[in-house]
Amino acid sequence: QLQLAESGGGLVHTGGSLRLSCAASRYTLDYYDIGWFRQAPGKEREGVSCISRSGGSTNYADSVKGRFTISRDNAKNTVYLQMNSLKPEDTAVYYCNARVTTILKVNDYWGQGTQVTVSS
Repeated sequence: QLQLAESGGGLVHTGGSLRLSCAASRYTLDYYDIGWFRQAPGKEREGVSCISRSGGSTNYADSVKGRFTISRDNAKNTVYLQMNSLKPEDTAVYYCNARVTTILKVNDYWGQGTQVTVSS
């Protein structure tokens, strides 16, 4: 089973930057589409960004477009989320998701999350 581990979260001031990492073990990430999600207390989990298997296609939630950049290095089995111009509303636990779709089923794998806190 694929295992994921997020890292890079922390406490920053408004306007600061962080780079989150999602590292995989047991299997290569080459076969998976990757998404970043976040959840704040009392809020629904929301999609932030996703990237295709090859890295050739990306998309972003309107709330982070122009500020966040998703990328992947399949040789290192790692996906990144560069977060710039952070705002207090970005405060949440950020989760990495890997998805593979076959003719039989869709499989989703999640990391345990990393906390991002942006002070005002």
